[in-house]
Amino acid sequence: MHSLHDAVHLQTRRYFLQRGGLSLGAVALASLMNEDARADALPGLPHFAPKAKRVIYLLQSGAPSQLDLFDYKPRLADMRGVDLPDSVRRGQRLTGMTATQERFPIAPSMYRFARHGRSGQWISELMPHLSTIADDLCFVKSMHTEAINHDPAITFFQSGAQLAGRPSMGAWLAYGLGSENRDLPAFVVMISQGSGNPADQPLYDRLWGSGFLPSQYQGVKFRSMGDPVLFLSNPDGVDAGTRRRILDDLAQLNQMRLEETGDPEIRTRIAQYELASRMQTAVPELTDISREPRHVLDMYGPEVRTPGSYAYNCLLARRLTERGVRFVQLFHRGWDQHVNLPRQITGQARDTDQPSAALIKDLKARGLLDDTLVIWGGEFGRTVYCQGTLTHDNYGRDHHPRCFTFGLAGGGIKPGMSWGQTDDFSYNIDENPVHVHDLHATMLHCLGIDHRRLTYRYQGRNHRLTDVHGNVVEEILL
Repeated sequence: MHSLHDAVHLQTRRYFLQRGGLSLGAVALASLMNEDARADALPGLPHFAPKAKRVIYLLQSGAPSQLDLFDYKPRLADMRGVDLPDSVRRGQRLTGMTATQERFPIAPSMYRFARHGRSGQWISELMPHLSTIADDLCFVKSMHTEAINHDPAITFFQSGAQLAGRPSMGAWLAYGLGSENRDLPAFVVMISQGSGNPADQPLYDRLWGSGFLPSQYQGVKFRSMGDPVLFLSNPDGVDAGTRRRILDDLAQLNQMRLEETGDPEIRTRIAQYELASRMQTAVPELTDISREPRHVLDMYGPEVRTPGSYAYNCLLARRLTERGVRFVQLFHRGWDQHVNLPRQITGQARDTDQPSAALIKDLKARGLLDDTLVIWGGEFGRTVYCQGTLTHDNYGRDHHPRCFTFGLAGGGIKPGMSWGQTDDFSYNIDENPVHVHDLHATMLHCLGIDHRRLTYRYQGRNHRLTDVHGNVVEEILL
């Protein structure tokens, strides 16, 4: 570590001039070498031939009700208002929002279910568009997690740990596999607000952060207003040539500091400035959907022309994917429906059903679905019992980590099947449980990665996305 005298010495004009012999060509070479490191995978990766090259993760923030969407329980129709039996509850943990209820009346879904496709998948009437691609979908109905509240639960899904500070899954993939496009980030995040619960849980930047990995691997958040990415445009009075000269001079200063300190974050800073410069051309072209064919825009639905909507973000996810972005994650808020679920979930389904189905159809039509893994789901499920007052046309559902449903498509996943089975109350798992770590391990397997071997040494031990757990769900793989 430098002394205070050395640190001051490093900033003197004489020292700067002495070190000024570092040529611009050398800086450019160093920058290009760093870009190559970003573009290439870690040595030895992938561990085996991958089925998927990239991931689109459609995270439904707030936790969708599996009972009203995908987990059909017809026997509940005759049990409306009956208290959930203690033999089913088994003394399991409840949230503070329902733990003091005197009763736990069963609330059957108000929505009709039907079989769809040759596979006969059960899907609710709330999802008419997803129903048309039932044979492309794999439903895992036995997902479970330990987390019962939103922040630890969504942190767990993002990073493999309930406590903040670990790298997000997108950061792990950017670190392990790099990017296929030097002009765009390896990991992009977009957020949309649903029409369900407007006071849904907040989302924090750390959910797509790099944790203890170098910060170059964190997700880049695209915005719905102004520049899609912060500071994409040059400041007033600064033209492209001036911007380029500023970046070149800044690169020289950063390179000099890097040689003195060896701080890897300085190397990241150099690379990120250069990436930001290239994004000034790549991102405006990416986000300009005016040349998309009319039939494609219509397929995504009426909100596709509204920046920041779920439909618009789904279309951008396809455009990012075809340009080689490794991991695209959409967060759609509004699924936290403790009360007034019928009204709120109708809006959420309307937001997401058509665009989600269109995304899969679009990928398939372009030959991208086979090597793109699409994941749809929330941080946990909802209870079969009603939170609050049960009426003939209204009910709410509390958090339920014991069982919920995820949908997957493409990227090496068997289409047109369901895996796992819950009990008649969608309260406990009867067959083939799938844990969060198992989902992560399976996702990595589709990408040609052995989840036990993608590690990063930090604070004296090797860390991984699946920590010390996780099994690949071989039965859902092609």
